[in-house]
Amino acid sequence: METTKYQLPENEIPSAYYNIAADLPEPLAPVIHPATKQPIGPDDLAPLFPMSLIQQEVSTEREIEIPEPVRDAYRLYRPTPLIRALRLERALDTPAKIYFKHEGVSPAGSHKPNTAIAQAFYNKQAGVKRLSTETGAGQWGSALALAGSMFGLEISVYMVKASFTQKPYRKSMMETWGASVLASPSDRTNAGRKVLAEMPDSPGSLGIAISEAVEEAATRDDTNYALGSVLNHVLLHQTVIGLETKKQLELAGDAPDIMIACVGGGSNFGGFAFPFIADKIHGKSSTRFIAVEPEAAPSLTRGEYTYDFGDTAMSTPLMKMHTLGHDFIPEPIHAGGLRYHGMAPLICHLYDLGLMEAVAVHQKPVFEAAVLFARTEGILPAPESSHAIRVAIDEALKCKESGESKTIVFDLSGHGHFDLSAYDAYNANALTDTEFNPQASKAALEKTPRLKSAPQMGIMM
Repeated sequence: METTKYQLPENEIPSAYYNIAADLPEPLAPVIHPATKQPIGPDDLAPLFPMSLIQQEVSTEREIEIPEPVRDAYRLYRPTPLIRALRLERALDTPAKIYFKHEGVSPAGSHKPNTAIAQAFYNKQAGVKRLSTETGAGQWGSALALAGSMFGLEISVYMVKASFTQKPYRKSMMETWGASVLASPSDRTNAGRKVLAEMPDSPGSLGIAISEAVEEAATRDDTNYALGSVLNHVLLHQTVIGLETKKQLELAGDAPDIMIACVGGGSNFGGFAFPFIADKIHGKSSTRFIAVEPEAAPSLTRGEYTYDFGDTAMSTPLMKMHTLGHDFIPEPIHAGGLRYHGMAPLICHLYDLGLMEAVAVHQKPVFEAAVLFARTEGILPAPESSHAIRVAIDEALKCKESGESKTIVFDLSGHGHFDLSAYDAYNANALTDTEFNPQASKAALEKTPRLKSAPQMGIMM
């Protein structure tokens, strides 16, 4: 019988993260202080992050060693398996070979512990007692709650209200691991109260939740902020996914023609793809990389590439990214982890350089793909991850039409065990597609800061 699962031994957990900043053909645009319009310095970030993470944020070293306590925690679930989706291939009657990297085997059910564990470790090492954060669908909040329990940190989570309502058992999981969870917008922060005053029934957004978490960290001496996506150091930690995938494809005697992952803030796509994009940068491969976003929040495919705030209350530095506008609130689709107005600057830079592609899809065909995957491979995928499944299936069907045999690899970033209300809606034919509102985005983009000329330096260390 043909092997379908490629598993590395425990001693092959990566010993160093891969930093794509070392291989960029053009440097990343600097992060700008909104008041001075100059590149930010470490003092600007010190109220939120420990110096170890600030240094990772700006590093151009190709490899950054993974501390042994972090690797030891990874051993709970890493290395994660790479699986050949033979049953899905047969159902599609495609000559394509389809593999998926299964990150849903982590205790929190997604790829998010890869950075949550690292961030908790570095904060604990710096003497921090508490971390505040936001979460969209709950995967990141769950991961940080888990990591907090490992390293003895108190965790405060602002969960986007739409997901707080849709996924109550994510809250149960976080609280079981010791975290406190609030629906965002909340009445605990100035940012939350302002939104509630203007829109009492606001479904919330990641931008709003980030504002609340940042405000809490900035106003408490014992609290730092932890972000689950977007920033360079977060994507750095996630490269354990791609580094393992490289070794596993070698075990399979295969190489990727197409690599696919969902994208909201960019962490699972970056972690999965960056070690392979490095080969493309150096002319060693012609792999296609496809980022899949929701039609309701299509920042890469419909956003403007400009400087903007990472949050609604304009409390973060300015980052050059594809954005729909910092106060744009996407419709409350079930893939709550992808409801973000912006995108990781590293992802945007690679997209702008033509090293990757992006496509936006509606949630009904996403769930159609999710159900087919569940019925063939036996795994119930998260709505976010199902965006990658949708496009993997589409690419496999193109191979069927052309007769080409391509190797398609996608990142299954998490399971969908807490998303059963979404599956109920799909099975009852009650799920609707939500159109992107370009007028609302245009209005939001009119509020973005316009820099006459951006400085050509990065963060000043």
